[in-house]
Order: sequence, then structure tokens, then C-alpha cells
Amino acid sequence: MNTKIRQQNGISILEPNGKIMGTAASELWEVISPQIEASDTPRILINFEHVHKIDSSGLGALMIARAAIARKKGRVGVINLSKQISNLIVLSRLASLFERYDTEDAAVSALAA
Repeated sequence: MNTKIRQQNGISILEPNGKIMGTAASELWEVISPQIEASDTPRILINFEHVHKIDSSGLGALMIARAAIARKKGRVGVINLSKQISNLIVLSRLASLFERYDTEDAAVSALAA
């Protein structure tokens, strides 16, 4: 799995690519972790546009990241969830833990506020 990282208005935007399963989940955490540590109140947006599949390991990595961000009173948003990923998050009862946005512009605007 490959993850692009860019910054916009103080928001770290992560764009993982491929499947977030097994060892790729650990790779995702390794990418997110420095973004969380770099800020007193991290604001992170994860764009799932190029993620084809996620499993329980991937959800676990997202939950660890979410907990670390919450401890620092930060915020995490998600965009472009596929139907499979959205269903998995809803069925796992995790939907309320992530701020979901329809577009990147809307997410950046809301997270920057």
C-alpha cells in the first residue's frame, strides 16, 4: 500500500492506495502516527478514493489513530468511502467516530474551523 500525504490549511490529507489489510494496516498507522505527533491538535483527513478494500486490521489501525487524535483533542475526517468500506464502518458501529464529508473542500473547510 502506498499513501500520499499533503497539507492544506493545517490539515494533513492522507490518500492511501490499494487494500488496507494485514500488514498494510500497520503501514497506514506508520504513516498516520507522525502526522499526529507533529501537531498539538492534529486535524487529519483520510481520502479513501483509491482504497479498494479494508479488513478488521485496517479498522483497527483507524481506531488506534482515532484514539490518538482524540487524546490530543484533534479531529479526523473521511471522504470518498466506497460502499463496502462505508458498510463495514456502519456495521462495526464506528460511523459516529469519524467525521464524514462529501467533498475534500467541505472537509478541509470544516476541519480548519
